[in-house]
Amino acid sequence: MTDLVRDHSDLTEDDLEWLHALVSDWQLLADLSFADLLLWVPLRSADALPADRGRRALPDTGATVPGWVAIAQMRPTTGPTAYPEDLVGKVVRTGRRGLIDVAWRERRIVREGDPEWGSGIPVREESIPVRRGPKVLGVIQRSTNLSSARTPSRLELTYLQSASDLATMICEGTFPAPGEEPNMVRSPRVGDGLMRLDRTGRVTYASPNAQSAYRRLGYPADLVGESLGQITAELCDTGEPMEEALSVVLSGRAPREAEVESSGSIMQLRVIPLVVSGTRIAAIVLCRDVTELRWRDRELLTKDATIREIHHRVKNNLQTVAALLRLQARRLQIPEGRAALDEAVRRVGSIAIVHETLSHTPDELIDFDDIADRVITMAGEVSTPETKVTPKRTGSFGVLPAEVATPLAMALTELLQNALEHGLTNRFGTLEVVAHRYGDGEAPRDPGGVSVWGDWPGADEHARVVPDAGPASGRRLVTVVTDDGIGLPEDFDVESSNSLGLQIVRTLIVGELGGHLDFRPREGGGTEVVVDIPLGDAQSSRRQPPRTT
Repeated sequence: MTDLVRDHSDLTEDDLEWLHALVSDWQLLADLSFADLLLWVPLRSADALPADRGRRALPDTGATVPGWVAIAQMRPTTGPTAYPEDLVGKVVRTGRRGLIDVAWRERRIVREGDPEWGSGIPVREESIPVRRGPKVLGVIQRSTNLSSARTPSRLELTYLQSASDLATMICEGTFPAPGEEPNMVRSPRVGDGLMRLDRTGRVTYASPNAQSAYRRLGYPADLVGESLGQITAELCDTGEPMEEALSVVLSGRAPREAEVESSGSIMQLRVIPLVVSGTRIAAIVLCRDVTELRWRDRELLTKDATIREIHHRVKNNLQTVAALLRLQARRLQIPEGRAALDEAVRRVGSIAIVHETLSHTPDELIDFDDIADRVITMAGEVSTPETKVTPKRTGSFGVLPAEVATPLAMALTELLQNALEHGLTNRFGTLEVVAHRYGDGEAPRDPGGVSVWGDWPGADEHARVVPDAGPASGRRLVTVVTDDGIGLPEDFDVESSNSLGLQIVRTLIVGELGGHLDFRPREGGGTEVVVDIPLGDAQSSRRQPPRTT
């Protein structure tokens, strides 16, 4: 709809927002009318059909326009459709649909004319001008399929009367309510239950579904003639003061949504005041039983809270384990044993950081930048006093799923500790973690906007070693850990190394995350470690069980 309006009309962005608010709510009008709705807006002069070239469109004055373009369509759920085909995007010249031209020119609802016979179906056509303030934005064509016409019941008469009032409000520019946000959430529909109130808030009609919904709340009598606000307040009386705004809503004086709960049932209510010629003449109330839906929501909230609590307890347990290992290390007189326990403390601590973060998030996604900063800080704090190094991070890891964050945090801990122990022991130096995240059809870029895939040291060699590396290989995360220390031994081979830390890193990155690990000398001295892991949907779907929402 947005593209059609911007490409073919002279309507402003504010006009477009008004039309979005209308279209988000016009299923209500279609169902009350038992009719199809088609929204037409005037073409700009440049888009006029050949026969209309030179005719100027004056949408603000009601003058003749070159033609019309259909930008939205809605079919009723309460009756048969008049137009089974899709008409959005259709363009017609002025004069082909006379009622639209009259409604636009005279700024009134047009119902004159005999039923039309399109595709062998009798269709009654009406046109409703769409007004925003003093400006008419377009025209709604309301088309009713008369093939199943019969003597209307009380329900149908109430629907049609309410539809007529809503159409008048659209023509007067009071529906949708000025300043009201577009209705993007699931509100009750006409078929869920409808009540019509008079000016005093008393029920003049209640559909069978609405009556049944109130019976489930605990009200067995007929709703007609009763004050909806009063009986709802009595049903939901818990001994606590009732929200004043709720009584205003249920009296029909303000457009609002509310939920009420009684007798184990939960009902969603939506009130729409009917204001014609500046006077509130009535209100319609849509209601829907949402008991099962809300119980499911509560179960999900409880499950999420339970998962967060589990992460919190796992974090506490890991910190307890780390504390016990630290106490044991202090009592050991063997330097090798003390060093091994200190390494275990660091590994347990890196996992605890991930679980601590998960205990504060509503889902299994983590902003890994915070974890990386804490791991980097922890590595710097536990380095020897003789090693004067302040690690730093460049770039952003972004949001990662938990099954990627945990092994990556452990691997990062091991790489930083390895650099501090073997590359930068007893010396001044620099230690940097550079993160590059790219994919989704875009070339990799660093925060400065410079292309990354040929920028960071050793990128070309890495691309040759890893055949699927590069922008075309999907969403990936490249992490480079660099130091300017003593560098790698000449006979270094990560696969044959007996270092427990490097074996852990290789198992996590290559075996668990399906990534690539590359150690190489850094230009200018030192070591560079490149960790390249995929972040594509295939990996996520393989490692994440589906969640029910």
